[in-house]
Amino acid sequence: MARLSIEDLSFAYRDREVLRGITFPVAAGEVLGLVGPNGCGKTTLIRCVDGMLTPHSGRVRLEGQELRTMHRREVARAMAYVPQSAGNQTASTVFETVLMGRRPYLNWTVSLADEEKVVAALDLLDLGGLALRKVGELSGGERQRVMIARALVQETGVILLDEPTSNLDVCHQMGVMEVLHGLAEERGIAVVLALHDLNLAATYCHRLLVLSGGSVYSHGVPEEVLNEEMLKDVYGIDAVVKRDLAAPYVVPVRPGSLEGGA
Repeated sequence: MARLSIEDLSFAYRDREVLRGITFPVAAGEVLGLVGPNGCGKTTLIRCVDGMLTPHSGRVRLEGQELRTMHRREVARAMAYVPQSAGNQTASTVFETVLMGRRPYLNWTVSLADEEKVVAALDLLDLGGLALRKVGELSGGERQRVMIARALVQETGVILLDEPTSNLDVCHQMGVMEVLHGLAEERGIAVVLALHDLNLAATYCHRLLVLSGGSVYSHGVPEEVLNEEMLKDVYGIDAVVKRDLAAPYVVPVRPGSLEGGA
């Protein structure tokens, strides 16, 4: 059984259809990358899966149970969501913000075990030295890592991330993806993340789902999905896909530079 299953999901804002007939499973231990151009529906899809938006049709299942039948606290113990920004948590310290990820398990007090989980997540994401800083004082990349740490301490079987590397430098992009990939394989977490960097996606995702115009253009392992035809059809660019490394590597080319054998 898939840890997360999306079945024929469709969504529209009033009369504007954004998603149409989206279907895919995500297994335990798998990292699935959602890729596609701006406006293709990646963020909307993640919000539908998380329950922030209600699909007009279709189903979202967590461990076989329909999301709409689950209590919100129950969902929070099964699935974590990392948005693109820190939201209104900027007045809290880093430690306090990450500790909020333990909320689904807390009653009236915070235990030593809860605090230790926060410390471990901060260390994992190279944030230990920032624990007492206000989130509002951090850079965009540091805030993004704080939000990921908060999701990790929720200890869920599914993690959804909306462009988690968009504000990070190359070093921290790779660091975050290493953490997510490692957690998926070591703890059996199903990770779904929207990404713009196709090369990062190819390196760290087990499978890619390409969205175009609100529907699935292709779905499979990076070696199958990343090709010149897809890049032309979906992104409207000429590109060469190098296949001499461990993962496919996309090299965009300037218009006209492929002519005449250049």
